[in-house]
Amino acid sequence: MYKEKENPLREKSYAYALAIVKICRQIQKTEKEYVLTKQLLRSSTSIGANIEEAIGGQSSKDFVHKISISYKEARESHYWLRLMRDSEIIEKSIANELIALVEELLRIMTSIQKTMKSKLNS
Repeated sequence: MYKEKENPLREKSYAYALAIVKICRQIQKTEKEYVLTKQLLRSSTSIGANIEEAIGGQSSKDFVHKISISYKEARESHYWLRLMRDSEIIEKSIANELIALVEELLRIMTSIQKTMKSKLNS
């Protein structure tokens, strides 16, 4: 059986996406809100999908490109979470927990981008 080594960014982005799927499903059932949840769901699940692509990248340049896309998707997710929190679609405490998770992903990806870009420019 194929076993990948542990990758904190991969695991954290997956856990974040799973939390988003669950909260969006709940909001769609209880609030019948589909437009914003669809945007949040799309951008949030795209983070991990692009990280997976980065891990399987053909080159270091390809890796950095996919991590950069993940970073942009995380920024977009951050926006939707703030909007949904402030418009009271998502309970403030839950939104703040999710925002903290996506901010952690952003910090990790920023660090990776800086490290990889300096290696590519050396």
